[in-house]
Amino acid sequence: MKKQFPAFVAAFLMTGILALVMGVVTVSALMNKNSTAVSNSPTANASTSTSADQSQIAQLQSLVQQYQQRDQQYQQREQQYQQMIQQQQQQLDAANQQIDQFKQFVLFLQSRGVVTVNADGTVQINGH
Repeated sequence: MKKQFPAFVAAFLMTGILALVMGVVTVSALMNKNSTAVSNSPTANASTSTSADQSQIAQLQSLVQQYQQRDQQYQQREQQYQQMIQQQQQQLDAANQQIDQFKQFVLFLQSRGVVTVNADGTVQINGH
């Protein structure tokens, strides 16, 4: 019991000093004429922050729309390029068919002895 009494007194004194300091700080804050105006309170800042956030959101949405439009333009261009590639492939196929027909014709003439194709690729017409 002898040890508990000094501990109780010390705790009581510390609690009293802490309460006194908190009271002084509170009175000082209430009496301070140079304090920050109420308009700068967190709730006022929240509305300003919200309008700034909404402005930023609107800008970002505008950017998203621009990117979507660009994406659509790129997709349209890609479709045009795919169509062009398809048309050119058809032209190439037609040209290859003509080349194959010409080769068959030259081979036919060669088999009949009408023409001779030399090793250097020159064609010689045989006369009868």
